Amino acid sequence: MEGFKKSLLVSLWFMFLVLPIMGVFVDSVENVVIWRLERVLYVGICTFFLSYVWRFMIRKKEAGNKVDEESGEEQISTYSKILSSPSFYYPLLAGILIFAIIFPQLFSMYQVNIMISALIYVVLGLGLNIVVGLAGLLDLGYVAFYAVGAYSYALMNLYWGVNFWVALPVGALLGALCGILLGFPVLRLRGDYLAIVTLGFGEIIRLVLENWGDFTHGPSGIANIPRPDFFGLFTGLSNSIHFMYYLMIVLVIFTIFVVNRLKNSRIGRAWQALREDEIACQAMGIDKVKTKLMAFSLGATWAGLVGVVFAAKTSFINPASFTFLESAIILSIVVLGGMGSILGVILGALVLILLPEYLRAFSEYRMLIFGATMVLVMVFRPQGLIRDVRQKIDINAIKKALGEANE
Repeated sequence: MEGFKKSLLVSLWFMFLVLPIMGVFVDSVENVVIWRLERVLYVGICTFFLSYVWRFMIRKKEAGNKVDEESGEEQISTYSKILSSPSFYYPLLAGILIFAIIFPQLFSMYQVNIMISALIYVVLGLGLNIVVGLAGLLDLGYVAFYAVGAYSYALMNLYWGVNFWVALPVGALLGALCGILLGFPVLRLRGDYLAIVTLGFGEIIRLVLENWGDFTHGPSGIANIPRPDFFGLFTGLSNSIHFMYYLMIVLVIFTIFVVNRLKNSRIGRAWQALREDEIACQAMGIDKVKTKLMAFSLGATWAGLVGVVFAAKTSFINPASFTFLESAIILSIVVLGGMGSILGVILGALVLILLPEYLRAFSEYRMLIFGATMVLVMVFRPQGLIRDVRQKIDINAIKKALGEANE
């Protein structure tokens, strides 16, 4: 009943606010005032309904948070058992792989282009997930490494005729080098200070590219960047786009494999320890300098790698393609999907990149719907779409195994 009263008060307050805007129309020709109170009533009804549903969902969320810790652990362990069951994920992976292979034959070239962009952001999100999700280092200048990779291919091809396959590893190496160069000055920084420095680094790279006109062509950008080819088998626009799509599928699979191995490796556990408590991490004998530099360099490697692919896909780049907004989108992918979660980052990238494209039918309302969806997800799923479930060691099972071995 209390929620009903509060929703009613919110509805009346909104009706009062929109009354001068939507309820009154002054006809200056006829010198009359036309009252359109039905519009105000519609706003009041919609506001009451949305407010009541919002309060109901908040109450459900608070009730779910009161579940005791033991039942929560049992639920998580049950979910992890289901997801780790071969009978569950093998057919699912097979189905996803088959769909990905036949996707270009089922949909138009426009849809394939959109999917290539989404896959590029999947790789970018997984790369930033190393820095932000695993190591806990807030990087707001991640787009700088993306720009380094793209411009490395464009400039090498422009001045020395270097092809795509040579530029691909070179872009990754240059991205890793820039990650190390960024990592050294910020070794002692954390939190907001780290975010400000990385943001400044991203802007420095963009401004250098924009103002060094003699070398980078400045705001005019670089055009006619050749798309990748494989022994002359994929000539023509359609075949080239299809080839880039399958290339991105291979890169995504490779990235998932490497990032998953890194996450479960010794350096991955060092990153997670650094994220939880930097002082305790250092007290346990973990080299903080080496751990941070590894995070920055490996995360930047994927940005440089996929930057080369981006330059080849668009065949034109300029500094306007690498603004702070791109870093914000990539960071939103990591946060929305679930920090540290590989599957969550993939889902977050697909949602953030594909949803605005498929809402184009709603014209100017699509960004409003998109923003409302983001707010709802962040309120009701603050841990992300798919939370990262840590692997736990069953101490009782170990004790039992040791007891049996001693017997």
